Amino acid sequence: MPSNPIDSHLLKDQFGTEAMRAIFSDEKLLQNWLDAEVALARAEANLKLIPQEAADEISQKAVVANMDFETIRKGIKETSHPLITVIRELEKVCEGDAGGYVHWGATTQDIIDTGLALQVKEAHQLLLDQANALLNVCLKLSEEHKSTMMPGRTHGQHALPITFGYKVSIWADEIGRHIERMEQAGERYLVGQFGGAAGTLASLGDKGLDVQKEYNRLLGLKQPTVTWHAARDHYAEFSMIVAMLSATTAKIANEIINLQRTEIGELEEGFEMGKVGSSTMPHKRNPMICEYIVSLSHVVRRKASLGLDCMIQEHERDMAFWQTEWSYLPEVCILTSGGLEQLQGVLENLIVHKSRMEKNVYITKGLIVSENVMLGLGKYVGRQKAHDIIYEASMRAYEEDRPLEAILLENEELLAYMDEKTIQTYTNPATYLGLCETFVERVLQKWRTVSC
Repeated sequence: MPSNPIDSHLLKDQFGTEAMRAIFSDEKLLQNWLDAEVALARAEANLKLIPQEAADEISQKAVVANMDFETIRKGIKETSHPLITVIRELEKVCEGDAGGYVHWGATTQDIIDTGLALQVKEAHQLLLDQANALLNVCLKLSEEHKSTMMPGRTHGQHALPITFGYKVSIWADEIGRHIERMEQAGERYLVGQFGGAAGTLASLGDKGLDVQKEYNRLLGLKQPTVTWHAARDHYAEFSMIVAMLSATTAKIANEIINLQRTEIGELEEGFEMGKVGSSTMPHKRNPMICEYIVSLSHVVRRKASLGLDCMIQEHERDMAFWQTEWSYLPEVCILTSGGLEQLQGVLENLIVHKSRMEKNVYITKGLIVSENVMLGLGKYVGRQKAHDIIYEASMRAYEEDRPLEAILLENEELLAYMDEKTIQTYTNPATYLGLCETFVERVLQKWRTVSC
């Protein structure tokens, strides 16, 4: 019976994806352990350390279908050891003396770490695929709305006019950097583990490094420079990058939540009849999917910090923190995958209220471009004096709830330098969008080939 939302029959679609859950399933975990044992046997046979016939038999029998899950579960509980029962079960199903060569020269952490590395490798690729898909939809949205004017906001208040495409281009660029981080860091954390009892490979003598190299080659993992039983920075880095990716999904979702506020109404989650916002208020159209995304990221960021705790290891091996990875890594990957999938759907179906965006630009009656007027006037009287003049005019406009243009046309000091037409030009938000479209084009040029 599932007891965690990521596995719950009722809630799992809000907390993760089937693809990522499959990567971290019991069946996949056990098969990865078996695959590590197979790679070890094949590597050792290739180097004439064990008979080829033994490696062939181990390879043939090391499949989940041959394993008794209930026996393994009970064995783990009874022995307080995560792998010994698996080794015994594999030895049992191998014919002849092949079973005697299972786990030759290895230690438990070699197989457990490598099994997790194989899971992380698949999770890494799935998250990359999802991030690329999200980048692609952001690029399309940015290009489509590169000229769609809206208020830019700082400190929760109108600042200067921007375009919605410019806002989305910032999202896209951030996602692109996460993709770069994952691709670069994968060279460091997609590493196999094989070091033997204390990491020295003493059990294989002068063949140790050759076996390690072949073992990792067969598994499609990087060979480490030195055994990393007690060095967990690989997964700390992976978890931090995943958490950053999750934080970006939350940042985007939170922005949509804010821009869907009734008083703003510039964006809206896709809606169709049947989507319910409230059990008691029939009129509600709540951004509930975005709220799911923000909630998932809260958990991811807290769980990912365990990667830093796991770096504090004792001596050559230590299980106290090591086994924490078995819990937090699947969770951060599953929850982040869920957030990415949810956000993908939100952005693909996003309702952009262009008319409301433009209307909102004008609700401050020209104050949104006070900087433009100030800099225009500053050419004649200097920036600081111009700031004082436009500040006073702006505060009057606020207090009297009148257009900035009207206040400026009453200012004799200003009129000595600007005529009515010039003031009207300076107070037109459409003339003060800066390099919004240029920035959109720069982001499109940089990341379009990555997301295709």
